[in-house]
Amino acid sequence: MTTNSIATAEIASSATAAPSTAAEAALPDPATAIASAEAARTRLDFGRSARPAFRALIGFDAAAREGLDPALVELIQIRASHINHCAYCLHMHTNDARKAGESEDRLHLVAVWREARHFFTAKEQAALALTEAVTLVADGGVPDDVYAEAAARFDERELAQVIALICAINTWNRVALATGKVAGTDERR
Repeated sequence: MTTNSIATAEIASSATAAPSTAAEAALPDPATAIASAEAARTRLDFGRSARPAFRALIGFDAAAREGLDPALVELIQIRASHINHCAYCLHMHTNDARKAGESEDRLHLVAVWREARHFFTAKEQAALALTEAVTLVADGGVPDDVYAEAAARFDERELAQVIALICAINTWNRVALATGKVAGTDERR
């Protein structure tokens, strides 16, 4: 069974449960809504149309993650995806974090981590601040204080990996947005 068919089966099985509230009953069936949105999508399949670039990006992403704490990887990817308004990547990485044991509290608070610092380690806070600065680089670059805090929390190799990961997720966000990827259709191959 492929990852895509597993995800579709999981969505379908969760969609068959009876709604527990009137508000839930008013919501569209998730499996039907996702299938309809995916069927209506007319943009290219980047993985098929630009296979060498797609494979290179997968390799860059894998190399960027190497040696980093998996929880930190997901926090970085979630925060960049929030900023970039990439529902596809946000859905994917929130689910990945949840499967890896991340708490619901932290997942809900990533977007407002500055107001909930006590939920995140100093190292995670430095990575989240750097993620914001690199993701929003057009707003004035990466401030020296943000870079210095990250450099104080990570050794040189880790810092390079974090920067590479931030660059990778920003690229993935842009690919997903440009090609109209639909949240809930995780198609990792």
